[in-house]
Amino acid sequence: MSSIGTGYDVSVSTYSPDGRVFQVEYAGKAVENSGTAIGIRVKDGVVLAVEKLIQSKLLVPGANRRIQNVDRHIGIATAGLLADGRHIVKRAREEAQAWRDIYKRPINGPDIAMRVGDYVAAYTLYSSVRPFGSSTIIATMDNTGPKLYMVEPSGLYWGYHGTAIGKGRQVAKTEIEKLNLEEMTCREAVKHAARIIYNVHGDAKDKVFELELSWVCEESKGLHQFVPKEIADEAEQLAKAALDDDDDMDED
Repeated sequence: MSSIGTGYDVSVSTYSPDGRVFQVEYAGKAVENSGTAIGIRVKDGVVLAVEKLIQSKLLVPGANRRIQNVDRHIGIATAGLLADGRHIVKRAREEAQAWRDIYKRPINGPDIAMRVGDYVAAYTLYSSVRPFGSSTIIATMDNTGPKLYMVEPSGLYWGYHGTAIGKGRQVAKTEIEKLNLEEMTCREAVKHAARIIYNVHGDAKDKVFELELSWVCEESKGLHQFVPKEIADEAEQLAKAALDDDDDMDED
């Protein structure tokens, strides 16, 4: 990625002659080089799944999670720079706590997405800071039902039925579009999410990864939790079996 003139990518507050902000685009590239994260909103909740690439065999299993709790009913999955993702999660927790302190009730989906988006956008406005090299998927459930949002490094955010970020996002989005999300349950969505993550990881088979799965749904009583181990293990086994079947068909 090259600028038209010299120096247009030095400061985030400088536009190039064709109206681009290169540091925001560079932040997007940091997300694109990360492991894939997906969110699927179905009739009874939201499922998050992350392909967490393992950088060292010496790491303790489960360390450096890419899915974290923000509030009891809110979870966030991140892709991109891990430190930047943690900073955004920390800010989201502060916003959720401040909302509880002021209004004496949990923050709802649109408001947490707006506050996180506004905070991320502020880091694209001043030359003394840089944009966050992380995108986030926000899953929440309130009285109006399940909600799913994705916040980009620019601070732009949208509500989704299903979305994906990271290196395999295009393949993942194509697979999500094939699903009948309005009729699907979270238990079914967990299996599809695991299959999609294993499918997109096929292009980087030499890299070890951990599959992270969480949900906020009726079965979890509206709380954001990691998917119970027996359900997650079953979904992962089915995903591996489906991947092996695809490999056998390719060989034939």
